Amino acid sequence: MIPQRVLILEDNLIIAMEAEEILREIGSEKIELAANLNEALAAIDRGQYDLALLDVNLGEAMSFNFARLLVERNIPFGFVSGYSDTQEFPDDLQDAPLLVKPFDERAMLQFLAKMFPEKV
Repeated sequence: MIPQRVLILEDNLIIAMEAEEILREIGSEKIELAANLNEALAAIDRGQYDLALLDVNLGEAMSFNFARLLVERNIPFGFVSGYSDTQEFPDDLQDAPLLVKPFDERAMLQFLAKMFPEKV
């Protein structure tokens, strides 16, 4: 499945725009960029999302508590990070899907296939 409505929480504008471009090329229609937790919170209060991509380290904060909020709201999410695995993440988030930076279209498609295996 290609998610149609995606929230990207990423503090690096270049990386956020690269992810947005890849998602648009593979068929996502509505993509919203959030550079910080406040913008991301406002976004999920305003709209529905099929997927949220969360940068782990946002400079001033980590995105772990936001990920927990997404779990409560039943919004699928995955982490996007330079970390190669989730072993250093909090215990309750170690099984979250991970898209390792840097990534390309092929890596994004593989990540989405893992996120939505029944729909690919």
